[in-house]
Amino acid sequence: MPDVIQLLSDHIANQIAAGEVIQRPASAVKELLENAIDAGASEIQLIVKDAGKELIQVTDNGKGMSPTDARMSFERHATSKIRSIEDLFKIRTMGFRGEALASIAAVTQVELKTRQAASDVGTRIVIEGTEVKVQEPCAVNPGTTISVKNLFYNVPARRHFLKSASTELRHILDEFTRVALAYPAIGFRFWNNGTEQFHLEPGNMKERVVALLGNSYEKNLVPVAEKTDMLNIYGFIGKPTAATRTRGMQFFFINGRFIRNHYLNHAVVQAYEGLIEKDAFPFYVLFLEVDPARVDVNVHPTKQEVKFEDDRMMYSYLNSAVKHSLARYNIAPSLDFTLSPEIQQLPSVQLPYTETQKQETQRGYLYSAFSDKDQAHIIERKDSLKRWKELYEIAKTPVDSSQFAVQSPQTADGSFDSAANDNPPRQGSLLGGAETESKGGNGMMLIHGAMLATTVKSGMMMIHIRRAQERIWYERLLDQWNNQNTPSQQVLFPVSYETSPQDALLLTSVLPDLARIGFDIAPFGKNTFAVQGVPSGLPDGEERNVLDEVIDHLKHEAPDAVNKRTEMLLAHMARRLSRNKHAILQPEGQQGLIDELFACSQPEYTPDGKKVFVIIRKEELEGMLG
Repeated sequence: MPDVIQLLSDHIANQIAAGEVIQRPASAVKELLENAIDAGASEIQLIVKDAGKELIQVTDNGKGMSPTDARMSFERHATSKIRSIEDLFKIRTMGFRGEALASIAAVTQVELKTRQAASDVGTRIVIEGTEVKVQEPCAVNPGTTISVKNLFYNVPARRHFLKSASTELRHILDEFTRVALAYPAIGFRFWNNGTEQFHLEPGNMKERVVALLGNSYEKNLVPVAEKTDMLNIYGFIGKPTAATRTRGMQFFFINGRFIRNHYLNHAVVQAYEGLIEKDAFPFYVLFLEVDPARVDVNVHPTKQEVKFEDDRMMYSYLNSAVKHSLARYNIAPSLDFTLSPEIQQLPSVQLPYTETQKQETQRGYLYSAFSDKDQAHIIERKDSLKRWKELYEIAKTPVDSSQFAVQSPQTADGSFDSAANDNPPRQGSLLGGAETESKGGNGMMLIHGAMLATTVKSGMMMIHIRRAQERIWYERLLDQWNNQNTPSQQVLFPVSYETSPQDALLLTSVLPDLARIGFDIAPFGKNTFAVQGVPSGLPDGEERNVLDEVIDHLKHEAPDAVNKRTEMLLAHMARRLSRNKHAILQPEGQQGLIDELFACSQPEYTPDGKKVFVIIRKEELEGMLG
């Protein structure tokens, strides 16, 4: 039998490595920016065209490379960072694997221009699909400029799987934001299709956070600074008011490298327990400096996943640091023993205390209760018990139970007799033929303001009020969407809605859909929108929650979910509109809810598949009572 195992060619091996390292244009942006930082640059410029599919260009003023180093940088596993296996656990630089440029060159057309400050001329190299086309001297400023053109030009299948330009640009913005946050002392400029998106001057961490993420964070930043023997923690966390319903504003950096770690994220979220809602996400930009020997960054090609020597210790330190900052800046609940200046200005505090007032106070029962020994717990007079007796008499008054009467008559043995009801059935089939009975308002009971109980021929039906309203609103909005007649209510004062650059791209992409369901939203400056109109019936203040939920869904929607985006928008709107509890306090509103629910095409489930009602058959009820 002939031998079947063969070594892969360099061309195929490079493309396999590229599949691990370069998954989309943002991957190439990340690698090139990190190379510029490792080169000691103080100014870095990023230029992209067509969301990086046509061009990605990074220019830096770093130390540059010699002609030999420029050529060697495109070889697989060629690196200046590692000489022995021990060096792998002392890494403090960004790149060290030596895979970035080799992987990029395997699937793109690359042009590199570089010059060292001490050299008179630089080097120009052109590579297409790992094949060196040109290597020649050139005139160039000190530093390095690398241009990546036509990503995946030689791998059409990989290019076909790239997403829309707005989606790919959002991923590029994510990578640019992470790198720029980690190095506030470096100036960055970012150009997209000839338009400057960012011009970040070198500065401190707070200035960089505000410049990248928006002015709305400036007043919500709480500094964190803790130094321990094991690690140093510094950066910023957000006040509870800065928490959002969308992910994406959480940043962890280990020794200057952005990482993802759910365990550490839980440590921060747990510190906010009781300060924010359960479905909200706190904002934070936290930097952890730790001995490189205690952390392994060589566990994933993108180096965004790391392993720690002691996870629990890291968790404890981080959780304590966040709690300490929240308490130190009076964010967490605490006892404040200082008297408010407003109280100090009251006449009762400022006016002198006369002898007459003193005598009247001493004759009061409260003074005696607190001045006599073992009497501080008695703070009422004996005659004050008369009020309690009045309340007790009211509580003993029997309640007219006719308002809770169930209209279905009972047989002698106490079981339900559905056949004895002569009222005609209401239109609308319920689970195998059971139908609602016409009761007026007497046959329904409101339970804890959340559920509605009514009788049906087969027993009793329990309706979840909010979910029923959600289903009703969803089908109403869907009908308006199909007929293109959704009413919009103009607001008296437009509401400003500011987002991060990434979220602004997402929101811009769905503005036509939002307009079709009643929103009137217009761009208003950089990463800011003006909400001038909202769907009719949307409660005040809910427009922000709707937009937050829409953005969060767009961030995590499946690749094939574009066609279902309409249903998603309508479901979010229905959820926010179904908050009206006052409509079902009266019997007419309760009956109207039931009528509208069973006029829906799918009354049994909400748009996201939750049960709206359940029927408890009379046999089950009898069994419950033995």
